[in-house]
Formats: sequence, C-alpha cells, structure tokens
Amino acid sequence: MTSSSVAPSPAGAGGASVERADVIVVGAGPGGSATAAYLADHGLDVVLLEKSAFPRDKICGDGLTPRATKELISLGVDTSGWQRTQGLRIKGGGHTLQLDWPSGEAFPSYGMVRTRAQLDETLARHAERKGALLHERTSVTAPIRDSSGRIAGVTAKRLDDAGRATGETVSYRAPVVVASDGVSSRLATAVGRTKREDRVMGVAVRAYYRTPRRDDYMESHLELWTRDESGKRILMPGYGWLFPLEDGRTNVGLGTLDTTSAFQKTDYKDVMRRWVEDISPDWHLEHDEEAGPIRGAALPMGFNRTPLYADGLLLVGDSGGMVNPFNGEGIDYALEAARVGAELIAQSMARPTDAERERVLAAYPKVMKDELGGYFTLGRWFAHAIGNPEVMRLATKYGLPRTTLMRFLLKVMANLPEPGGKAASDRIINGLSRLAPDA
Repeated sequence: MTSSSVAPSPAGAGGASVERADVIVVGAGPGGSATAAYLADHGLDVVLLEKSAFPRDKICGDGLTPRATKELISLGVDTSGWQRTQGLRIKGGGHTLQLDWPSGEAFPSYGMVRTRAQLDETLARHAERKGALLHERTSVTAPIRDSSGRIAGVTAKRLDDAGRATGETVSYRAPVVVASDGVSSRLATAVGRTKREDRVMGVAVRAYYRTPRRDDYMESHLELWTRDESGKRILMPGYGWLFPLEDGRTNVGLGTLDTTSAFQKTDYKDVMRRWVEDISPDWHLEHDEEAGPIRGAALPMGFNRTPLYADGLLLVGDSGGMVNPFNGEGIDYALEAARVGAELIAQSMARPTDAERERVLAAYPKVMKDELGGYFTLGRWFAHAIGNPEVMRLATKYGLPRTTLMRFLLKVMANLPEPGGKAASDRIINGLSRLAPDA
C-alpha cells in the first residue's frame, strides 16, 4: 500500500501535480462511492474523483428494491428516515394489482425511495468516512498507460464552481483504476471498450411532482401509448412509475426500450406530459419547478460494455452496462459490482507477484457473469419479446388478473429469488438463470 500524497510532477509534465494511491475510482455515483468505501474498509488508499460537486442531481427513478436495500445494509449505510415501500402496485388493461415485496431470508421485505441527489451524496460521504479521499469538481480527461500498455492512472483538470476549467491539471497514478463514470464512460471508451450493439438499450425520463397523496407502495403503469408515422397507436414496451418520497413529492417518470420500431421516433417527454395529465386526477400532481423540468437519460443494459476488466481498468455500474433489462434498475447491480470488485482488488493487492495480482483481477468478469449473466440474458429475451406491441397488449390484458402469475413475475423482474430457495418460483428463476447463456 502507499499513502495518498501529492508530489511535484516530473520535468516536462507542464507543471501538473501527481497524486498516488492504491486505487483510483472515477465517478462518485452509487457504484463508485460504494467501491471506494469497500476498498478503504479493506485498508487500501483510495482516491475518488467526481466531476460535479455534491449535492448534484442524476436522472433516475429513485426506487430501491429489496435487492438494492440489502446492498445498502451490507455497505453499512444509515437509512433511517428514508421512505420505505411495502411493495408494488401495478396498473394496466383496466386492472389494478397490489403486491407486497416477497418475504424471505436473502432480502429484506421492504424497498426504499431516495432521490439521487440525496443518495449519491450519502454514499460519497460514507466513502470519505471510511477513509477514501474524495476530490469533487475534478474532471478526468484521459487514461495514463505505462510502457506495457496497462492503465496506470488518469489525467484530470480542476473545475470551478461553474464547471469551468481552472487551468490546474493533475495526474493520478495507481496500480488499479475503477471506471464508474456512467453510461457514456469516457474512460472506458478511451481505451477501446465501446458499447455492444447486441445489447438492449433503454431510455428514461422523469421529473418531481408534489402530491397530497401518501403511499407505501411504488406504483407502475404498464400502458404507455405513442403513435407511428401513420398515426396508429402503439403500446410501448416499458412502464410509467410514481415512486413516493418522504417529503410530500413523488418521482414520476417512464422508461422504455429500443426493441420497438417507434423507439427513435418518439418524443418521450411529450408522452410523459400526456400520461401525467391522465393520472393527475387520482394523484393531484403539481410539477415541482424548483427541482427542474422533465429530463431524460439512457439506460445501458445487460453488460453492454466489455470486458469488465482488462489491463488495470475495472468497470462498475453503468460504465459496464449493469442495468437490469427486465425493469431498468441499475443501482443494486452497481452496488453488487462494487462489493465484488473491491474484494478482488483487495485480494490482488495481497499477492506477491504481478502475474498473481493480474490473475485475481482477471476473475472479475467471470464472477460478475456467473452471478448475473444468465439472468441478464433472460432479461434481453424478455425485452425483445415485449417489443412486439401485440405481445405487450396481451401480456397486460391477460397477465395482470392472475395474481399468482404476477407475484412470480415481480420476483423475476426485481431479481428476488432466494439463492437456495425451495419454493417453486425460486427454483424456476434460479434454474432458468443458470441455463441461459451469459454471452
């Protein structure tokens, strides 16, 4: 291990300073901050770099399933006072079904809702308390390679309060770099890890609304309509949501997939505005203007950027496409990847030779694919199936009235089977995930 330190740059480096650590983590979203916290807990010197300054917003539904809640508990985050949810209410095809989260040993029986502005800062400060060195307003510009081509650090520029470059540049060097810099992942792209075209992509839009309604359930609407070029109405593959917050607001949004022909031709913000008008009589929604307009973001699904580790660079969260194709959820998988990645990095640091260290780090893609690869493949198949509007219509019309079937699908879509569960639903989900290819 080394001590995090700042030293004068080598001659000819343009006056930039150099900071050295055991691990550099780029991006202080949930995955990056959790990785930094776990690494610091392992006794490693960690530098966590964040382009923005906290608090800062990110486009997200803010919903945390019991799977994500479990990861936050494992991380040691204090979630007292956060909005808890008892389950999911599903609407579609003229039907309403209210389902509690499954109760079992592996996952808590509740979920939560927390704005990303609050969640991300909480996790970043948690990493700081664990011992990680957080640098906000630090924009990573490029990877640094050693003579063998291995990633040996990053270069970055300091930003002022308005997000403008100050002219100060810094080099950060470490044996391992973690890219958790989001869906576009400039760092992963710079080393040639481009997005895979054979993976499902999604898009989500959301805004915050005030409402007098109080609710312990997250609400999901399965009927989102748009029109094709001929004017024909098309049922989109996706859902709208209302996720209640503890402060009298709700996160309102919708997500859809690129598996429909209307994907590139749809104004999703307009779809959402019209949908909000339809549901407002029940919720009495009033747009929270101070929280900003309807905003959108891409959802990278099913490991859409690979390899997850190579040459000193490890991917966590959206940078590696760790979003569930079934429901668009990514926070829990970013947190899981952080836990797994940090454990392997710590194990690698204890090995006596470069070859042994690299062998441990190279296990990361296999561990992640063994855990999630088959399940994500099932999700891709599901996403392509519901891309057919007729399949989506039939599923909504005939599936929702069948409570037993919907309980099973809730467990599938939120990925909540008991790992060694004896219930039929657990055995089916776990068996299908094992049998599905993880390519």
